[in-house]
Amino acid sequence: MKQVSLLGATGSIGIQTLEVIRLHPEQFSLYAMAFGRNIEKALPLIREFKPTIIVVQDEATKVKLNKEIDHQQVFCGGEGLIEASIADSVDVVVNAVMGSVGLPATLKAIQAKKIIAIANKETLVTAGHLVMEEARKHQVELLPVDSEHSAIYQSLNGEKKSDIQKLIITASGGSFRDKSREELAGVSVQDALNHPNWSMGAKITVDSASMMNKGLEVIEAHWLFDVPYEQIHVILHRESVIHSMVEYVDRNIIAQLGTPDMKVPIQYALTYPERLDLPITEHLNLEDIATLNFERMDMERFPCLRMAFEAGKAGGSMPTVLNAANEEAVQLFLEGKISFLDIEKYIEQALENHDRIHNPDLSTIISIDEETRKSVRFHLN
Repeated sequence: MKQVSLLGATGSIGIQTLEVIRLHPEQFSLYAMAFGRNIEKALPLIREFKPTIIVVQDEATKVKLNKEIDHQQVFCGGEGLIEASIADSVDVVVNAVMGSVGLPATLKAIQAKKIIAIANKETLVTAGHLVMEEARKHQVELLPVDSEHSAIYQSLNGEKKSDIQKLIITASGGSFRDKSREELAGVSVQDALNHPNWSMGAKITVDSASMMNKGLEVIEAHWLFDVPYEQIHVILHRESVIHSMVEYVDRNIIAQLGTPDMKVPIQYALTYPERLDLPITEHLNLEDIATLNFERMDMERFPCLRMAFEAGKAGGSMPTVLNAANEEAVQLFLEGKISFLDIEKYIEQALENHDRIHNPDLSTIISIDEETRKSVRFHLN
């Protein structure tokens, strides 16, 4: 039985991970779980799964939670995430926290030679060079949970890396795929959160609407699969049936298809290299779908995707700035303080104002991350 440490247990990926664990009690047990401040959502999960270690965001939440539970150890903050990730009993760490907060815990888990199921793309975007260096050093393989990267991972099974011609990442287009730039001027938060295909958390849904989510996935794919940006291609695929593809030098293309259900890549990462039945997910019926559509991605229509490619190619500290500025700008949009189109303006401004550092260490990355967030908030006032 695999003992799981789940970081981000009350988020969309966390809840779906728990559904998979619930479905296979003979295969998985929840040893540790981390969440932010949502005690009401977490308590039923704690009582059901009875994790040994619990991590919360701050001391105030820890005090409140301790009044509701009996015997579990409760930690808080970044140190708590590390404790949950390196505990001796843990076999696999599912990093499903939002944002770059999951980076130090991921590095420590790699050093402890845990299996890493990574749903937190910001970790690789912010510090891909550090994460992959540690993974190679400690011979730890990162198993992707994002549907696109899981698709690529599966399409690469049994193939030689030297035979890759191109990675083809598909994008649904998000909530605003049929709107022109002019029509985006007055869109609301609720409009942005109305994704046509996927059920996801607020931040990632907004990222999908701006296409920054796809940009972050491009940078993540670069690090996960060690493929240059010139060999990574993004296409619009409205149905979200083909999750991504790999083209090889002989012009063959291998694709992974499935229903738009995150439980599929979550379970694959948890069970790899085995596969288990997943009865709570619908079968993909191609006869019902009948037609699959593909469109060229317009970088002028989606400047966040363009900026992600540019930041990734520039390398060094630029992706850290890209990610931090985006996280803060998206939060400001969700708070109703800026418009949807302002998100890309704040990101572009942060990138233009930053002097790139070629090979930043962890402390430098954390410092740049914090400075970028403060700068975005400062320019609001």
